[in-house]
Amino acid sequence: MSQQPQSAVGAPLSRVDGRLKVTGQAKYAADHDIEGVLHAVVVDSSVGRGRITGIDTRGAEAQPGVLKVITHLNAPRLAYHDTPAGIRPPGQRLRVFQDDAVRFFGQPVAVVVATTLEVAQHAADLVRVSYDAEQSATDLNDSPAQDGPRPFTQPYSRGDAQQALASAEVRKDLTFRTSRNHHNPMETHATIARWDGDKVTLWDKTQHVLGTRNEIASVFGIPPENVRVLSPFIGGAFGNSLRTWPHVTIAALAAREVGRPVKISLTRRQMYFTVGYRPAYEYKLSLGSTRRGRLTAMTHEMKYETSRYEQFWEANRALGQMLYAVPHVSQTIQIVPLDVSTPLWMRGPGYSNAAFAIESAVDELAHELGIDPIELRLRNEPAADEATGQQFSTRRLTECYRVGAREFGWSRRNPRPRSTRDGDWLIGTGVATGCYDVVRGQAQAHARLDADGTAVVQSATHDTGTGTYTSMTQVAADALGLAVRQVTFRLGDSAMPPAPPQGASQTMLSVGSAVQDTCDKLRQQAITLAVEDERSPLHGVDAGDIVVRGGRLHVKGNPTRGETYRQLLARNNRTHLEARGSYTPEAESRFSMYGYAAMFAEVAVDARLGMVRVRRMLGVYDAGRIISPKLAESQAIGGMVGGVGAALLEHTVTDHRDGRIVNADLADYLVPVNADIPDLKAVYLQGEDYRADPIGVKSLGELVQIGVAPAIANAVFHATGRRVRELPITAEALL
Repeated sequence: MSQQPQSAVGAPLSRVDGRLKVTGQAKYAADHDIEGVLHAVVVDSSVGRGRITGIDTRGAEAQPGVLKVITHLNAPRLAYHDTPAGIRPPGQRLRVFQDDAVRFFGQPVAVVVATTLEVAQHAADLVRVSYDAEQSATDLNDSPAQDGPRPFTQPYSRGDAQQALASAEVRKDLTFRTSRNHHNPMETHATIARWDGDKVTLWDKTQHVLGTRNEIASVFGIPPENVRVLSPFIGGAFGNSLRTWPHVTIAALAAREVGRPVKISLTRRQMYFTVGYRPAYEYKLSLGSTRRGRLTAMTHEMKYETSRYEQFWEANRALGQMLYAVPHVSQTIQIVPLDVSTPLWMRGPGYSNAAFAIESAVDELAHELGIDPIELRLRNEPAADEATGQQFSTRRLTECYRVGAREFGWSRRNPRPRSTRDGDWLIGTGVATGCYDVVRGQAQAHARLDADGTAVVQSATHDTGTGTYTSMTQVAADALGLAVRQVTFRLGDSAMPPAPPQGASQTMLSVGSAVQDTCDKLRQQAITLAVEDERSPLHGVDAGDIVVRGGRLHVKGNPTRGETYRQLLARNNRTHLEARGSYTPEAESRFSMYGYAAMFAEVAVDARLGMVRVRRMLGVYDAGRIISPKLAESQAIGGMVGGVGAALLEHTVTDHRDGRIVNADLADYLVPVNADIPDLKAVYLQGEDYRADPIGVKSLGELVQIGVAPAIANAVFHATGRRVRELPITAEALL
């Protein structure tokens, strides 16, 4: 029942919350001024595995302003009931301050609560902890068998991959490795907890207010309705706020113990130990083909790390099953338990690692066969999803490559590696495919149209900097026939109508569809009120013939016959109208649904020093209907920047003697800065996918990073003639 034409959706609007952010009025988790708040500082373990044999808190407790030091010796026993599926990875949660076991370096072992942050920090330094340390296993490639969750495989196969490989005209057996990456958002994690009787309010940095609500309710054994979680602004997350980490429980526990609100803000260093990371991978891939470049077989053997106390998982199989037409495929996965904290999904989770291996291997095959890398990919385009047999809802990857090749100037490329120079710099270009599935979740929204002609729409969704405030306002404004300035969208409150976590590129699809449904219902309420009102100029008109533009209801094709929302509500003595709507995806989709990208990169490599510089990048995307072009461009540029980091810079370094992360700061853990980022361009194909959802959008936030790193790696090979199969690509690997 959406109105046509629409003016807000598709317009390159600036963020509706932009002024709040640039003027410092947007309040992030640690910014809320809660009366009587105390400050807490977490004490971290200094061993990677073992037992706590003693904790001396006397020095800390003697400091003026210290109210309490909480450890496993004096902490109350917590409930830790089960939580609904999907709230967290399966397994045994880390139960803070419930026993003397140390499971990873940096594990919280105590918390100091004081009147000021400075006092709490000083007192935390005075807590003395002794350990019975054991040798920890933290290396994915050298992990001894110890007690803990067993590695397991999730096999997949079609055809006979081993036989097909044995008889293939061309065969490649390759091993790829990616390092552990940390999320490093600008805003570090923080939580403020305040109890009112048996009810608790949390101001938290989270991508899932309902998940945090349910987790805290389970930990403390209270009903979910006794927990309220507020998260109106998030200063970046990239996935590491998708679950409830130990510091949230610690803040709530400390606040209950001292009877006052408590704030915890993690340091940048602590962000490396307790709030997730992209796990390190080893990916063995074998592929077979004919000499004309038709793929005949692929085998995928994946191995990545998890903690001993939880079985982390991520979606990493889809690309190997559906990206290319391959009759014979097999996949196995091994998840290796180590003495580390639990990983968590990071932008493009699973798909990014798989894309690096698959797209690098396809590039190697293209070089060996003397076939253009784009042409080889197009020769292996599937007619349908070969994993499910389903037709694609839309698949415009061929068009992505055609548009991208034209825009990038691919035809001017000399295919011979190490053939193009610019002084001391070797110049290379590369391509890779990006792909991410369409994830859909149940969502609800509520809308209220007030007598002054303005509307408020709300849902318990989130804005990690992606622009949710803006995009939802655009959908609501068009559905209600209002100007954007007349609509306010609210989010980040667990008391609002439920929504899924902001992750897996599902927010615009799921919440946007719920907002559309809600505002359609609200508009129809107003239309019904008008046609049934004998005093209305629209009385007796068929409801289907009435549209709303600029807050005014009128007969389609006859704008002079109508009235405004304000006139309608005032005459009927209504202070407001309200509606609640929802979106529920079908249980089983009839189509295979993915977003696609063709990524192009040009790099320069110093022939003497091995330094790699990205000179330009282009992404062409089949992402369905674009609600907000300005936000979409921002998403694409951000994804490219993240891909540059993964390809060339980001690498978490662990001292495997004790599990300490050596570069747990932004001085030594390198992320891209302005000087690393050149000309970046994004092109979105016009179109929509109404088979995927009612508003025609597809995955975007995750998609834009997948394929970036292999495009860069392939460009490095073209520049140097040297194939690097491990990320990040360092100067040492090229010398």
